Amino acid sequence: MVEMIEPYKGRVYDPACGSGGMFVMSERFVQEHQGNIQDITIYGQESNQTTWKLSKMNLAIRNINSQFVPWNTEGTFLKDMNPDLKADYILANPPFNQSEWGQDILQEDGRWKYGVLPAGNANFGWMQHMLYHLASKGVMATVFVMAL
Repeated sequence: MVEMIEPYKGRVYDPACGSGGMFVMSERFVQEHQGNIQDITIYGQESNQTTWKLSKMNLAIRNINSQFVPWNTEGTFLKDMNPDLKADYILANPPFNQSEWGQDILQEDGRWKYGVLPAGNANFGWMQHMLYHLASKGVMATVFVMAL
């Protein structure tokens, strides 16, 4: 996915960053193309504390600045840690077919520009969340496994 969107410069966002793999691959892409790693800034968040700690370690050993990658127990939908972010690049592998996404309290959320999410599956919401955070000339790539 990194090779497809080519994150040379700008803001790279992963709303469910896990262990930080998308950020590591972005850094690797920049270096392999003789770019400057200082030209990208990463943004993300993770709800699982153990996974978040792995992410922080993964980024630290590669000297990638992780100041904008907080641990968020509430998750991206319930507490968007970057409400005003407009990212140049979005790379994500969000939780597939998430059934508990806060549907009771997020019905009127401004991110649902294309309609409210179905109660039992947040995949449509992840797409809308990412589109909400995409800059006007931004590029996005995501992985989903859809349950029918």
